[in-house]
Amino acid sequence: MTVLVVGGGMIVHDQILPSLLHLKNAGAIDDVAVVASRFATVQRLREAFPGRPFATFPHRDGDAQPESYKRLIANLPAGNIVVVALPDQLHFDAVMTAIERRQHVLCVKPLVLTTRESIAIEEAARAQNVVVAVEYHKRFDDRSLMARKRSRAGMFGEFKLGSASLMEKWYYRHSNFQNWMTTENSDAFTYIGCHYVDLVHFITGLLPSSVSVYGMKDRFPNGAEGYLWTDARLLWNNGACLNVQNSLSYPEDGPGSNMQHLALYCSSGDKGAMIRHSDQYRGIEYAYATKPDTPGATAYAEPSADYYQLIDLGEEQPMPVGYGHRSIEYIVRQCVPCEAATDKLAFLRDLDERGILATQENSRYNEAVVEAGRESILNGGREVAVRYP
Repeated sequence: MTVLVVGGGMIVHDQILPSLLHLKNAGAIDDVAVVASRFATVQRLREAFPGRPFATFPHRDGDAQPESYKRLIANLPAGNIVVVALPDQLHFDAVMTAIERRQHVLCVKPLVLTTRESIAIEEAARAQNVVVAVEYHKRFDDRSLMARKRSRAGMFGEFKLGSASLMEKWYYRHSNFQNWMTTENSDAFTYIGCHYVDLVHFITGLLPSSVSVYGMKDRFPNGAEGYLWTDARLLWNNGACLNVQNSLSYPEDGPGSNMQHLALYCSSGDKGAMIRHSDQYRGIEYAYATKPDTPGATAYAEPSADYYQLIDLGEEQPMPVGYGHRSIEYIVRQCVPCEAATDKLAFLRDLDERGILATQENSRYNEAVVEAGRESILNGGREVAVRYP
């Protein structure tokens, strides 16, 4: 299968493209191509992965068009894979364009910003019998899978009260985020906090019932205004409460690439129980003689071996490891047998019911929370019911 990546930003550079190039090298997929709106974007990817076989568009300065990906998708034979890695508000058009051409889709989270759009995607995908997967990579963290298995077996009792946070580094403000993560389009909870909305359901099986998101506006270096600090309070259908804090504020000199945690406190009759993931604890300490020149790098570092690393096993190309890669590989390896299946509808129904991969159907609560959260943040943080179709 051929994979066309639409978008060339940070997540493509750090996670998606190196994983796809590894899968190509391993024979799991055939060709890889990347299309972006600017030549400079794909040129940076070329420089980051020299000598690796992948096509890029546009070919030169002046050739770029905002929606040139539509022409490339139209020319792609049906039954291949389109990766959508665009700003949140552009996902719907790109995903629908791919589905209409009978392409399987891997989309970065969140899938879309409203349940109406999610339902439209589900109906189109069902008509075309294609996989539409949302890349919630934290599902493939061993911690998450361990907690899910034990929680679904009743070992923690019932989730009652919890907290989560993920603070991205300050340098994100200097990236392309400043051109799209503005107040009218998104916010820190929508873009970052959705990880933990998804994860709490993934672990416990509970569904959110209401949300309140308080956002603080701040300015990007280009002067654009965004909700760069958010505090969300989610109530769940069993009465449990989860607090989620997100921001683009982790200090430039902080040793990790971010700061994050998840803590769920539970009740089991006359006993208490808990799930606590100290995700920010890396277990690795490096002090470099020369500071790396990558964005956000520090002389003292606590790198994560859990999320994503490229390691050298003496092969021609480095091997990606961590749950960021496992997520990409799992999704790609579901698209291949789906395309080959005689009964594609049965294959897709089984994929949905297993619940490991986030599809537009089994993870629609995320879009419902995003929609309610946007209503809340634009109205001063008032509580909004999560509405399910």
